Amino acid sequence: MSIVTQVANAVVFELANHEFSHPFEPKMLVLPVFESAELEVLRVSVVPRTLEIDRVTRASSKYTVGIDIGIQKRISGTPEETVAKMGELVDEIADFLKSQCLQKFPAAQCLGLTVDPLYSPEHLKQKRTFTSILSVKYVMLGD
Repeated sequence: MSIVTQVANAVVFELANHEFSHPFEPKMLVLPVFESAELEVLRVSVVPRTLEIDRVTRASSKYTVGIDIGIQKRISGTPEETVAKMGELVDEIADFLKSQCLQKFPAAQCLGLTVDPLYSPEHLKQKRTFTSILSVKYVMLGD
């Protein structure tokens, strides 16, 4: 199993074993595409995204792993209400991951997070779906 997949699975484990304000079942997916009806429930998709390897010494390297976390749900109220409510969940997940050691991959340390887009106006308008992407970078040393 690749290092990126191992980190993604470790992120899924952490998210699944923490209580958030909105319940969800995180899943690692390589193709996070859902039908409209599937988004009636909150979907949190963990997607292995990038791997950077930088040489530190002749014998060791620094690995930077990028993981994208998609947060999606069909909106039930106004777009403004949904963006506010789901935006709080995105912040909650980000706050949790930035300070959480990955029990299943303790060598990986959170280097930083980006939320882009905060929400997708196109999805809100065309699909009545809230979509946000939280990108997390983990760094570790290895051979």
